[in-house]
Amino acid sequence: MTDHRPWRGILVATALPLNDDLSVNYDRYAEHCAWLVENGCDGVVPNGSLGEYQVLTPEERAKVVETAVGAIGGQRVMPGVAAYGSAEARRWAEQARDAGCHAVMLLPPNAYRADERSVLAHYAEVAKAGVPVVAYNNPIDTKVDLVPELLAKLHGEGHIRAVKEFSGDVRRAYRIAELAPELDLLIGADDVLLELAIAGAKGWVAGYPNALPTACAELYHAAVDGDLATAKKLYEQLHPLLRWDSQVEFVQAIKLSMDVVGRYGGPVRPPRVPLLPEQEAAVRAATEKAFAAGLV
Repeated sequence: MTDHRPWRGILVATALPLNDDLSVNYDRYAEHCAWLVENGCDGVVPNGSLGEYQVLTPEERAKVVETAVGAIGGQRVMPGVAAYGSAEARRWAEQARDAGCHAVMLLPPNAYRADERSVLAHYAEVAKAGVPVVAYNNPIDTKVDLVPELLAKLHGEGHIRAVKEFSGDVRRAYRIAELAPELDLLIGADDVLLELAIAGAKGWVAGYPNALPTACAELYHAAVDGDLATAKKLYEQLHPLLRWDSQVEFVQAIKLSMDVVGRYGGPVRPPRVPLLPEQEAAVRAATEKAFAAGLV
């Protein structure tokens, strides 16, 4: 991982450990960030959807960033700074900058279906914080699609340096490379890792390394290094879990897998609810199978 492109490599969108009363356990979170780095990951992304940022208080959200920086250093921390308003998102980018972070990750406006002019204005405003911005394209949840042509505009204006691509359309990787060759493509969904790595991705904003960092790091490095024999085998073994990263229940699934392998996943905050029994059984079985295969 380099200082000027800290989004390269494996950055784990960290699950946030909650106590039984649903308060944040900051000590566990600091330990988790350090453990991920010790086990092959390059950094963390606090306050992403996996970190349940939408249901944190402003004080909690700020302290999560500060805790991650204190645990592993700001150069390894790329917080999510999504907010309904551009001014609020900019304030979160400034908070991250002041905490020592070297980059932030930003969704487009997500309170409504924003048009192109609104998207451009949103990223322009947050870029004023003076910290490099990684765009996050998640048209499934935000209803705003950062298509390759729009990403090229955002990059050309200097508003973004990279994009976390979660559309699931792996064909976009090649169009992005044609339109904006200096824009770093980051794998945004665990279950298209191999396809986007082959297409030239420079990093992975990852979910399942929360539970299986060593195996996921081995998979990522094999994929980007072109060791397809190793990568394909690991991908096939891990895919029953990786595909949960693209499901509505991804937070609960990943936290359950953490519990199963002996980490602390713990509960989620409402409006999220526990997995259905059949979902829990499927995640548990897939995690135990990965454990038995030595992938933990």
